[in-house]
Amino acid sequence: MKWRVVLEPDPETGDWAVWCPELPGCVSAGETEEALENIREAIELYLEPAPVKLALGAIIREVTIG
Repeated sequence: MKWRVVLEPDPETGDWAVWCPELPGCVSAGETEEALENIREAIELYLEPAPVKLALGAIIREVTIG
């Protein structure tokens, strides 16, 4: 799966701030290649399903997008 990421120069650190427009709050930073690797990891963690407690009788289903 491909995700758009935006790299912006950080004038305070000289590194790159990087964020994914489709995933609110999914951000990272670093030197160019490091920033890209960091955002890959951030996206993986962002998309990782969190455990949920279900009410009695609740059903879990999965859906496929695209």
